[in-house]
Amino acid sequence: MKYFVFSIAALGVPPLACLLALNSKWSKYVIWGMLVALCFYQGTAINFFSHEGYRGTARGMEVSIIYLFAAALLMVSAIKFRFPGLFPTTGSKLYLLYFLLCLPSWGAAENTLYCWLETWKMIMLYLVYLSVRAYLNMTDNMNTIVRGFSVVVIWNFLMIVKAHLMGDYQPHGIFPHQNSMVMAMHMLGNVYFAFYIGRGARRHPFMVVSFVLAAGSLVRSYSRGGIALMPVSYAITMFAIWLKSPDVTIARLCRRIAPLAVLGLVGLAAMLPRIIERFNTAPEASKNTRIELAQCAAEMIRDEPWRGVGINNWGIKINPPYEYAERAGREPNRGEDFRDGIVETVYLLVGAECGIPALAAMILWFLYYLVLAFRLIKRLSGTWLCCIPAGMVGGLVACYLQSCLEWVLRQQINLVILMFFFAMLDHLLVNYRPGAMTAGLDKGRTRNEKQPAAAV
Repeated sequence: MKYFVFSIAALGVPPLACLLALNSKWSKYVIWGMLVALCFYQGTAINFFSHEGYRGTARGMEVSIIYLFAAALLMVSAIKFRFPGLFPTTGSKLYLLYFLLCLPSWGAAENTLYCWLETWKMIMLYLVYLSVRAYLNMTDNMNTIVRGFSVVVIWNFLMIVKAHLMGDYQPHGIFPHQNSMVMAMHMLGNVYFAFYIGRGARRHPFMVVSFVLAAGSLVRSYSRGGIALMPVSYAITMFAIWLKSPDVTIARLCRRIAPLAVLGLVGLAAMLPRIIERFNTAPEASKNTRIELAQCAAEMIRDEPWRGVGINNWGIKINPPYEYAERAGREPNRGEDFRDGIVETVYLLVGAECGIPALAAMILWFLYYLVLAFRLIKRLSGTWLCCIPAGMVGGLVACYLQSCLEWVLRQQINLVILMFFFAMLDHLLVNYRPGAMTAGLDKGRTRNEKQPAAAV
């Protein structure tokens, strides 16, 4: 049945592309479809060669409706516009480098099918990146994406409320785990926070609501790492937009922070007993497991520093007959059906599975976009667009720091959001210059008055 459903959906991609070629403005509805599909990710994705019992970062060759929408956008871009190339920017070339350095790990893998599942995921994620770039090249419309992500925030908050009413201690909303939800709310919440700091509630009330709901969802997760990173990430966003935007004065900053501080204190007082309980009652075994799995990853890196033990093969190599767990002090006899967990840091996971060169390329790819976001704030100063990179600075810092404690940045839904972010930053870098900025951006005009865009 799933092959039949996929075939029907795939056959609809070329007609959709032809329809969009008639009027490129309709492509915004495809972007909305991609973002709404994030709210129902599991129900709109099909896994081929599925191995649901495997403890790895990819358990099937996943085809999501998001990828089909992305393919349609790329097709209409090729039909109606000049295709900019597969790797047109520095960031895309760094991703290519990271991808190529992961491929040698296939040679050390126990199961090459598992390698293909993760490699396929990397290819599909890049398809998302290219499709977002294609959409922005066709329309110059950032507003659709910014507003579309608010749907993800709002729907996630509603699912959090529903789970709370049902007595769920740590709800995860629309995400597969509360830690992946926390990471997404950090990334999206900081963007909406930047709109509030940089532009004010009167201009963008909808953004302020999205920020409050994202922060509320994050706190309600009772994630220790997520809560600890909240003041750090929001302070970085606030400092970045204040430092780079001359129209944001200290007096204006204080006026906008004051009501948030009051609201935050009220919310914190309501949740404080449960937050304290979460920090005080955290099991010691959780800490020990993280340390032991990190030591296991270090053993794998020592054995295979250049190519790793095989991408997406951690779930095999951490268990018998391999001795990495025993060498790191983990209990060797854990039962026939036991499958040890994944190391709780994406950096050690990539280093163990793909080797040190791939890990270095991934870190370089991450840091490039963080620096790029900070640079773009000044370039876009005086326009609403500067709020996008300003929010991404704080969001990406939280994302990268949380990845030191979690491996969720290998989950598809978080990576789709990250690819949207990176595509938006690259578009701003390539297409916007101070001399080409128009005076009517708040009314929706973008580069050289080329295309009208919906007002934020």
